[in-house]
Amino acid sequence: MRIVLTGGGSGGHLFPLIAVANKIREKIGPEAEFLYIGSGVEMENSVMNESGIPTKHVLGGKMRRYFSLQNITDIFKIPIGFLQSLWILFKFVPDVIFSKGGYVAVPVVIAAWIYHIPILIHESDSIPGVSNQFLAKFSNRVAVAYPSAEQYFAQEKVALTGNPVRFQVIEGDAVMMRTQLGFTTSKKTLLVLGGSQGSQIINDAIVKILPQLLYSYQIIHQTGEKNFNEVLAGAAQQGVKAGREGYYAVPFLNANQLRDSFALCDLVVSRAGANFIAEIAANGKPAILIPLENSANDHQRMNAFALAKIGAAIVLDETNLGQHLLLEKIEKILSDNVLRQQMIEQIKTFYHPNAADVIANGVIELARM
Repeated sequence: MRIVLTGGGSGGHLFPLIAVANKIREKIGPEAEFLYIGSGVEMENSVMNESGIPTKHVLGGKMRRYFSLQNITDIFKIPIGFLQSLWILFKFVPDVIFSKGGYVAVPVVIAAWIYHIPILIHESDSIPGVSNQFLAKFSNRVAVAYPSAEQYFAQEKVALTGNPVRFQVIEGDAVMMRTQLGFTTSKKTLLVLGGSQGSQIINDAIVKILPQLLYSYQIIHQTGEKNFNEVLAGAAQQGVKAGREGYYAVPFLNANQLRDSFALCDLVVSRAGANFIAEIAANGKPAILIPLENSANDHQRMNAFALAKIGAAIVLDETNLGQHLLLEKIEKILSDNVLRQQMIEQIKTFYHPNAADVIANGVIELARM
């Protein structure tokens, strides 16, 4: 059985693809042969190589919602990416396509449709992206993570599955992580995540209040590769040295580190990407969500407010992320055990433990049609 995986090159697309691929491998063993078709960003290569999945790259034309000369040049990338996709699919001869959407998936899915290859797409966000709304017309089935997304797709195609979560990031070991970091049991722990590539806005907001935070709490801070040295320098200006005094900063948490960090922490401060929300929910942690201001379709804000509506998270606007407001919200949650437990119970409702399993079954069924 040959399966093509495709989707944008961020962690929000790559990790769910891997979660489903792992489930397919569990079900049919070495019979499953995978190929990932992406845009060629470095993260794609590292994540897929780690999972033993070969990669191919095609051009994709990104249509921005603002004026940019790249909109003009990207128009010419679309037909080239389409021809590349036709050739790659012709050589690989897949039985099925599993797509997470994004502009790079457009030429792949259309080429698959021309070859009459069955297609299943998955939409992670509460409001579907433009690519998936378009690609749904060519797809056999559509899986969605939020009930609000169902209305955007044909009723006979769509099913609510939730977001697939990597098994590597759940059921962590809090004791082992606490020991490794030299953290104490007498202080609560804050986990800061700015997305798979970090967030300068969240980093700056945390660094500004480091001394106040470390007086009462311990911090695990994923900074993003490009922001790591800047965060260390900012912390040093505040009189804080990473690796000491309960502050652990790291460019990127791998799956095992993230799993154990989730287990140890009492509160997560994070962007509101669908993938991170699913992983936070899977670990049952209260969250302060700071949506990316310019995310496509404003999907991060919509994801965050879906949780805030039922009391599962507190949402802060990045344009109004004053240090006093952030500190106040952190202290409010970590000092109120009743509130924190209520948030835990509510965020757990966003976790669909069988999501990867259900989607894997759908992919296998389409491949055997």
